Amino acid sequence: MLENKKVILGVCGSIAAYKTATLVRLLVKAGAQVQVVMTPDATNFITPLTLSTLSKRPVYSEYFKPETGEWNNHVDLGLWGDLMIIAPASANTMAKMAGGLVDNLLTAVYLSAKCPVYFAPAMDLDMWKHNATQDNIGRIQTFGNILIPPGSGELASGLHGEGRMAEPEEIVAFIEADIKQKLPLINKKVLVTAGPTYEAIDPVRFIGNHSSGKMGFAIADELAALGADVTLVAGPTAQQSRQRGIRRIDVTSAADMLRECLANFDSADGCIMSSAVADYTPVEVSTQKIKKQDGGLSIELKKTTDILKTLGQQKRAGQVLVGFALETNNEEEYAIAKLKSKNLDMIVLNSLNDAGAGFKGDTNKITMIDSALVKTTFGLKNKNEVARDICAKFIQLLKP
Repeated sequence: MLENKKVILGVCGSIAAYKTATLVRLLVKAGAQVQVVMTPDATNFITPLTLSTLSKRPVYSEYFKPETGEWNNHVDLGLWGDLMIIAPASANTMAKMAGGLVDNLLTAVYLSAKCPVYFAPAMDLDMWKHNATQDNIGRIQTFGNILIPPGSGELASGLHGEGRMAEPEEIVAFIEADIKQKLPLINKKVLVTAGPTYEAIDPVRFIGNHSSGKMGFAIADELAALGADVTLVAGPTAQQSRQRGIRRIDVTSAADMLRECLANFDSADGCIMSSAVADYTPVEVSTQKIKKQDGGLSIELKKTTDILKTLGQQKRAGQVLVGFALETNNEEEYAIAKLKSKNLDMIVLNSLNDAGAGFKGDTNKITMIDSALVKTTFGLKNKNEVARDICAKFIQLLKP
């Protein structure tokens, strides 16, 4: 959930500031970029050098550097973040957040931020229970800011009770869960196929194609990033998923892929079939390597079961089925015919006539055609960007 996220971490003056070293490490480990902004008082509890070393970015605590006159632009900092965490959030800083008071760089960045803001309070029991603090917390939440509740236990004063800042692991888990529950495909199950199939001739040779699986894996990663529960049926490929939690099933032949698709299609809310499945397979497979002989070699082939058409026939109301068409001539005509004959909700067309499109490369150029024959054409893009375009349309198809 935090991979490639730009995180502004605001650190206030509190003994709990020592925990931010662990928090920075966990955020970086989760794949986030972390920019630390400290209040002047926070530097008395943990050094900027420590947090700068862990975040691999300079730490800011003043509006400008007196020695150079360089300005730390609070507006740019606020706009940079995908999310902001204020941890520990002291009673003093929360009062400023509630009242819109700006007397340091951190509160200026807070007021400039356009992203979601999480805050994890840390203070002594009596300060936490005070009506003024509770009123400030309530007001901050009315701004859309998200409270990460403190825990109970021994406090710095020696008292026992509420006021301890949530542990770094709890903060990261809270934010990841909050992000996930707001994703558009949360609780949706999606089946994706990727890569080629290999149809055996003998124990050594096979009939295959040039599909690398890059497009299908990019789609699976994007769906998972959008919150979907993804099952990826992958033909022979060296590709690896970037997102955690994708259930991968490796197959070899078209028959293998058909079996796994049938086993997983019924429970899926939707399916994106981006694999390049063989249309033909040998009638007989030799159990021994076929030796080279004088003259030619003839191999009798039979049609494989059309997986996409089979799924289209079984598709229930509300399920979304997307197919791909890679063509070399009469592209739109063939794609529309495939869309209709296989009962698809959308077909993604690409042409080998377009430079940069097709197998193996890192780019693709597509046209999406839905069941109403509404056509959307895109320019040449990186396959990760193409995956975002496809998944955005997939979400629209799921909504009704």
